[in-house]
Parts: sequence; structure tokens; C-alpha cells
Amino acid sequence: MFNLVQLSVLAAVGRHGSVTEAAKELHYSQPSVSHHLARLEAAAGVKLVQRVGRGIRLTPEGQLLAHRAAEIVGRVDAASSELAAQVGLQSGRVRLAANASALSTLVPKAVDALAQTYPGIELSLIDRHPVESLQLLRHGEVDVAVVFRYANAPAESGEFRLVQLGDDPIHLISRRVGDSLADHRESSWIGGCDRCMAELLAVCRSADFDPRIGSHSDDIVVVQALVAAGLGVALLPGLALQAHRRPDVQATELVGLRRQIQAATYGEPPDPPAVAAVLDALAAASALQEVEGRPGHVS
Repeated sequence: MFNLVQLSVLAAVGRHGSVTEAAKELHYSQPSVSHHLARLEAAAGVKLVQRVGRGIRLTPEGQLLAHRAAEIVGRVDAASSELAAQVGLQSGRVRLAANASALSTLVPKAVDALAQTYPGIELSLIDRHPVESLQLLRHGEVDVAVVFRYANAPAESGEFRLVQLGDDPIHLISRRVGDSLADHRESSWIGGCDRCMAELLAVCRSADFDPRIGSHSDDIVVVQALVAAGLGVALLPGLALQAHRRPDVQATELVGLRRQIQAATYGEPPDPPAVAAVLDALAAASALQEVEGRPGHVS
């Protein structure tokens, strides 16, 4: 009876035409390779290799069995990989960091879909701004970071692997219908996180004025409350408005202004099966979120 080790040895010898090279590939000693070949010949009842000068070559019978051995070993390796992936999807744990607007909209949809498809995956969530999320990812404290990037901002470091999830429109939040940036050259503005502040400054300067920052808040509920109270105007992305929208403020989409929503992972590919499943769920949720966020959409 043949065993998998013997077949692996014969397949390696067949690929390299050398006991020495086969031993290097398999990380065996040369005597060990020769021993397995001898045992395989005894089990097969036929000569599989023959000496030629200082080397060896496979007999016709050896070539036939080496070909089949490569197929068998390949199928076993594939089955092992598939099983490992399935086990990972049944019992994987994924830690995800994202900012509040993504955690309030995009991520719950992905979590719901994931729970239906892979109920064994445990997902833990943490609320962090993009810079903090990427730092956690770099340090191995999370497995996936959902981040945003504005068009004028520098690209993320090449050490991260990024999946584009979608684009998020930017809105002017004020109390009047049909407002424009130019209408608020003298208004007080509400600033947010570092990335949001950088975008606010860039957007206003593109309209030839520097905004006067009167208040600061990262909380989408607080920002809209301040606008409703007449304490300033602000910029908010579409996901933030889908998460929370006050009826007494107006949101005017700024044409051509969007931020990119990305999922980041760290380290060499491929991603673990559970992480890959989370990325797929995020991409699907983002596509659904974009449809639901379009004007006139009815759920």
C-alpha cells in the first residue's frame, strides 16, 4: 500500500530528476528520500528509478506513478486548504475598527449578512478615527480597519492593503434650503476630527475664503444640534446623515466633493478566511448602502 509521504517523494524526484534536489524541496535528508523510494518500490513491486552515471532517472513505470502521485498530492493539498478555510469561517474571530458613521450604517449591514452566511465568525467592533484605526491595525490589535480618505488627502501608507468600498458625498449642513459655500463666508463653522478639519479648510479655501471655526465636535448628533441652534454651519458626509438626520437642518450636497471609504488590512496576502469573508461582506454592504442613500430610494 502506498502512503502520501512516499508519493510526495516520488513526485518531487519526478519534478527535479534528482534525489538531492528532491531532498532540498522536501527538507529531508538524501538517505531519507532514498529510503522512501525503496519502500515505494517494494510496495509497487516494480522498479521505479534507475541509476544513470552519478544520477538517477525514472523508469517508465516510475514516470507513470510520479505523474499520478503529483495529482494525488495536489488534490490532498487542495483539500487541506479548503478544510482550513472552512474551519476558519466556522470559528474565526475578526476585530474591526471604524469611525462612528461607518459603525452606524455600513458595518451593521455587513455584520447582519455575515451572521446569516457564517454564524461561527465572531466579530468585535471598536469606534476609532482612521488614524487611530490604522495604528491599531499596524500593531496587530485589530484585523480590519474601515477608514475614509478625502480626495485632497495623501494616500495611506503602502504597508496597508486597501479595498475600495465606495464613495461618500459631502454635504453642507445649515438651516436654509439651497445654501452654498459662498453664502457662509462670514459664518461660524463647526470643525471635526483632524481629517475632517483638513477637508473643511481645503473646501472653503477652494471657494476663496478661510472658515472661522467657532466650535468643535466629532459627534454627528451634536454637530446637527449646534447647526439647528444657529451656532454655526458644518460639513458632514452622507453616511453620517444616514446614521442621524435632524428634520430642522438642511443638507446640501456639494457637487464633486466625496470621500473614499476603504477597508484596510495589514501584512502579506492572502487574508485569513474569516477576514476575507468580512471584507466581502463590507463590500456588499457598501453597494447596498449606496443604493439606499440615493435620492428617491424607497426601502
